[in-house]
Amino acid sequence: MNALIRSVVALAALTLCASTALAQSPKEDYFTTSDGIKIHYLTAGTTGSWVVLIHGYSDNAERMWFSTGIAPALAKNHRIVALDNRNHGKSDRPVPGGTGKAEDIIELMDHLGIQKAHIHGYSMGGSLTARLLSMIPGRFITAGFGGSGIPESDPTLRAQADAMDEALPKAQGDDAAAMDRFRQRVATSRPQGTPPVSAQPLTIDLKHLTIPILAVNGSFDSPYAKTQRIWREAPLFQNVILEGKTHLTAIASTGAPPLYIQSMVAFINAYDAR
Repeated sequence: MNALIRSVVALAALTLCASTALAQSPKEDYFTTSDGIKIHYLTAGTTGSWVVLIHGYSDNAERMWFSTGIAPALAKNHRIVALDNRNHGKSDRPVPGGTGKAEDIIELMDHLGIQKAHIHGYSMGGSLTARLLSMIPGRFITAGFGGSGIPESDPTLRAQADAMDEALPKAQGDDAAAMDRFRQRVATSRPQGTPPVSAQPLTIDLKHLTIPILAVNGSFDSPYAKTQRIWREAPLFQNVILEGKTHLTAIASTGAPPLYIQSMVAFINAYDAR
């Protein structure tokens, strides 16, 4: 009798785990932009405000946001949409090796009927988030930058921020070698004449934005150069530095550091639209 009860309990547990995993699996879909580009995107969560997640260069939505545990954690209380930027993942690649485009994100929000959202991007995705802040600030609930930020435009202030980063410990061993390989891969992947999004001119008035801003960067990833301007100018800014993390390990394929996930969840919940 006890063996039978244990078997039933075990079967129920397996069924619950399977149904939970199924419920947490993202749904995938496509839409076509105004210039004819087919964009792949993933959604998760059924209630709460929207969170738009924008991945980095040469990455994709599933790997960066779902495999790392970030999207599943947010989907408990929010509706998630994460796109594969054009030229990435399962989206069309009109310029193989090219960057994403901020307008695609606006059109995706329009396609899904999203008026306002928490928008968080990593690396190239952070640069796209900055462009969106300059274009559609009224559609943000909060802005989030991972592995990125908004650098100083003034040369003197930029030098001061660079000096603060220079004083920090540097990555060594395997971490440093991995970053060297990553930089080389990015340099050879990007077509000539297509600069990164971060190098494109940006006009943004942080001082008059009332949008709460979060930045999460590794201590080995120039955290001050990326965030000093936001700290100086933005009225509401939270800065998180992940000790001992590089641009790659701050959101590694084996999972995001708990502090990254906890910081995002707490920040979005704290400033959520009520």
